[in-house]
Amino acid sequence: MSKYIASIDQGTTSTRCILFDLQGTAAASAQKEHKQYFPQPGWVEHDALEIIQNTRAVMDSALQKLGITPTDILALGITNQRETTVIWNKQTGQPYHPAIVWQDTRTDSICNHLAREYGQHRFKKQTGLPLATYFSGPKIKWMLDQVPGLREDADKGLALFGTMDTWLMWNLSGGPDGGRHVTDVTNASRTLLMNLATLDWDPEILAALDIPRRMLPEIMPSSGLLAAARWDRRDVPITGALGDQQAALFGQTCFYPGEAKNTYGTGCFMLLNTGETPVHSQNGLLSTVGYQIGSQKAIYALEGSIAMAGSLVQWLRDNLHLIQKSSDIEILAASVKDNGGIFFVPAFSGLFAPYWRSDARGVIAGMTSYICDGHIARAVLEATAYQTREVLDAMEMDSRVKLRELRVDGGMVVNNLLMQFQADILNVPVVRPELIETTVLGAAYAAGLAVGVWPDTDTLRANWRKSKVWQPGMPENDRQRLYAGWKKAVQRTYDWVDG
Repeated sequence: MSKYIASIDQGTTSTRCILFDLQGTAAASAQKEHKQYFPQPGWVEHDALEIIQNTRAVMDSALQKLGITPTDILALGITNQRETTVIWNKQTGQPYHPAIVWQDTRTDSICNHLAREYGQHRFKKQTGLPLATYFSGPKIKWMLDQVPGLREDADKGLALFGTMDTWLMWNLSGGPDGGRHVTDVTNASRTLLMNLATLDWDPEILAALDIPRRMLPEIMPSSGLLAAARWDRRDVPITGALGDQQAALFGQTCFYPGEAKNTYGTGCFMLLNTGETPVHSQNGLLSTVGYQIGSQKAIYALEGSIAMAGSLVQWLRDNLHLIQKSSDIEILAASVKDNGGIFFVPAFSGLFAPYWRSDARGVIAGMTSYICDGHIARAVLEATAYQTREVLDAMEMDSRVKLRELRVDGGMVVNNLLMQFQADILNVPVVRPELIETTVLGAAYAAGLAVGVWPDTDTLRANWRKSKVWQPGMPENDRQRLYAGWKKAVQRTYDWVDG
């Protein structure tokens, strides 16, 4: 009977389980959505109990599709939505409050108060992160302050905090009956509570946020024995855990400094491997842990995000009705030979990295009577490529590491026109793997590495398979001219919102 690595991808909208064979090929998968709750403006919540139920269901369903049992599973890996926060009672397993999702902004007043008192970057030296609603620490503080009885239980050692990896591992390994309370370094690095240098919870930050240390899980490597899942009367070792974007970096086998991946989804998330020393950004990027394998030194990364990528295509579809479905944009964009001299800067909610201008708003610059729907479609696609160039330029300035190639994944990478333009404007090869959903593959790689399915990262690199490579072919004069036009268009977005 064949053996497999199971990998759980606990995402923002759904949970799935994929079974990989020992060649790293997906053999079976199961997926289940969970409900999104929006109790107030800016609030986003999940039912943590629904998520663990769904997780167990997709694990069993994936097995059934292959007609196998947990005895055929050598190891289990987990990747997850990173900053989403749940606190539960260790005796009952019941959450004190719905999980507060990473997009939730209810902690804005906490972050603003701390920023006014100590500055936006009070904890950046220790954590690599600015004060922001995005991260878990302020979410924990909000619950401690707002949920009746929680602080008392936390002081007694009854309340446990976790991101979704921790919640799953605790439940799968026994819950109230001996469940392991652990997380990995990548998820811990997104809490605003972990010191990047020590890879441990920072006492100064815990004191500032008034968070009891005993609530927090033990921080473990991303690849190694973290817990054992009790799966149909068998203990299956959980040997891989990474936050979703770090899992994509691992799944893309970006194991050397200067290697980067970009995940093209609703927005874009880019991570650049910077090696064994954290690089503190001077250009609006986040410093984070990329991964840690067993007792080896942690590998760090710079992270930058683009707010609008695939969502801009959806806007073109839903608001302007220029296309019927998102995939139509490539055909429409290819109907013209270039952008016709226009640039679309999608600063719908301001400009993010590397500008951080909340006063900016979106513009289409360079309009003439010559422009048609094809030019607009092309400019929409090119906007994602230009924004990627800007973030990667910032990464290179921060790290002083030159990008050698960009590995890409996510839904938009099926767009050949976009990927070719991306290679052209970056002047480096753009590489798409066979499996474009690399987050779940990264968790499987980390799990399999820990149990000897793959002996080392070189084997993983040899196992990773390219689907397509786009080589840059644009003349340098054209590249400079187009990028200068984009920069000029960006400047036109400034000062649209007063105050």
